[in-house]
Amino acid sequence: MRVNILNRTFVAAAVIGAVSLAGSGVTAYAQPPQQQEQKKSSEAQKPVPQKKKPQKPEEQKPSPGQQAKPQQQRPAQAQPQQPKQQRPAQAQAQPQQPKQQRPAQAQPQQPSQPQPRQAQGRLPQQQQQQRIGEQQQQLVQYRDQLNQQQGLAPQQGVELQRQHRTAQYGFQQQYVARLREQQLSVQNSDTYNYGGDPYFYTPASYRYSRNGRFFETNEYGATVLRQAVNDGYAEGFGVGQADRQDRWAFNYADSYAYQDGIYGYRGFYIGRDDYRYYFRQGFRRGYNDGYYGRYRYGVHAAGRYSVLGAVLSVIINLQPLR
Repeated sequence: MRVNILNRTFVAAAVIGAVSLAGSGVTAYAQPPQQQEQKKSSEAQKPVPQKKKPQKPEEQKPSPGQQAKPQQQRPAQAQPQQPKQQRPAQAQAQPQQPKQQRPAQAQPQQPSQPQPRQAQGRLPQQQQQQRIGEQQQQLVQYRDQLNQQQGLAPQQGVELQRQHRTAQYGFQQQYVARLREQQLSVQNSDTYNYGGDPYFYTPASYRYSRNGRFFETNEYGATVLRQAVNDGYAEGFGVGQADRQDRWAFNYADSYAYQDGIYGYRGFYIGRDDYRYYFRQGFRRGYNDGYYGRYRYGVHAAGRYSVLGAVLSVIINLQPLR
């Protein structure tokens, strides 16, 4: 019994102590919120300017007061750009110096270039006289040959009539008539102005071969070589047509024009044998086209017959002299 009473008293004392502790704890916890509210109220009054101060520098960056500062700093950044503008000016000034020096170097070359050209563009007087002498002898021989060829024409004409080759006989008569006109022009060349003809003072610029031999000529002689081929083609085309109309066998060498071989030749610039050789080269090709009624080696344009350019270059084979 005593033990129970002691336990009860002990428990009661513990309860009373716990209650007292709880009450003091409640009061202890009740006081801090009041202090905190006072602190909050005091802090709420104080931070009003404090919160605005940190927000002003962050939110007021685009303010005009702060924009003026970077504007003052930008010209400070533009200052280093000035030397950049000066540098290209210096870079441009440096290449201008050699440009001024180049024409100074080119000036002495201009008068030096025409000097050798003038020296090479005209033959010495002695060589000019030699060419003129050879040309005069060549004309004398050519006149004699024209007279001989015209003497043979009537005999061949009689043979064509006997063979009843009417078309070929008509073409042969036209050819002889053109030769007579050519003979008159050659006879009137006694008063020719050789000194005014550039052929006689222009050096050779081309080389060509005939029967394994090489010859040299200038542009004026090369023009006569081309003329010989084209004249031969035109005459050969007419002879071939005539043989086809007469139903005669293919034979270009039987014609008077091929045997003569000098139509169109004026006796100048190239030799008679050279002209005849290239005349017959064109004649054979023209006869072939005229006989078969085609244009394989040449063309007919503006009332004239001429050899194709590719065929002409193969026939003459002019090689420029270096």
